[in-house]
Amino acid sequence: MESVSILARYFALAFSALLPLINPLGSALEILAVVGDAPPRVYRILARKIAINTVLFLLVFELIGAGLLAFFGISLPVVQVAGGLVLAGMGWSLLNQAAPGPTQAESEVDQDRFKSLGEKAFYPLTFPLTAGPGCIVVTLTVTAHASMPKLVDNIIAHVGVLLAIVALSISVYFCYAYAPKITARINPQTAHGILRVVAFVLLCIGVQITWNGVEALLKSVLKT
Repeated sequence: MESVSILARYFALAFSALLPLINPLGSALEILAVVGDAPPRVYRILARKIAINTVLFLLVFELIGAGLLAFFGISLPVVQVAGGLVLAGMGWSLLNQAAPGPTQAESEVDQDRFKSLGEKAFYPLTFPLTAGPGCIVVTLTVTAHASMPKLVDNIIAHVGVLLAIVALSISVYFCYAYAPKITARINPQTAHGILRVVAFVLLCIGVQITWNGVEALLKSVLKT
């Protein structure tokens, strides 16, 4: 019974902490802005790749993240600054993106562009768009809390964190795979306006994450 309690506690902790950062529904609109007018099959393939990448990516940091950063001598504030700049750059590019033209038939769509989208499944669609620097920081923090004296309890706690990551990745798959249906009944001008707002929010998130990292670095410098 105690094992179930530990599993549920760390599942709830990791899920609630990562959910607002991953934000599958909100990120689906960002994916829609990046991918654009593509057949449903392309969205499903990308969604599957991104969901799997998200599990593997966060699992690496859940298991060896702290040691990996220490090995390369990278601090969490530096990760925040670098990842925030990448997000801000993506938001700025999307904000200045031209409005889409008339919809093409699937047979007329540029297949080379969709092939290049597949190559972007990890970067930037998984990192930092889906699981950004904030997710890395939260995963490392939750993992530190999950370290317990007893080996069995320690394993169960980490399994709870892993299950939360898997559950969130499943929600990412469904939200991304059916992203076009989110705006299916909205006229193109309104949809483009919404995507501009989402791009601006993405820019602001990137700036905020960057500032958080800069603030932490400044505090560490001022203490010395």
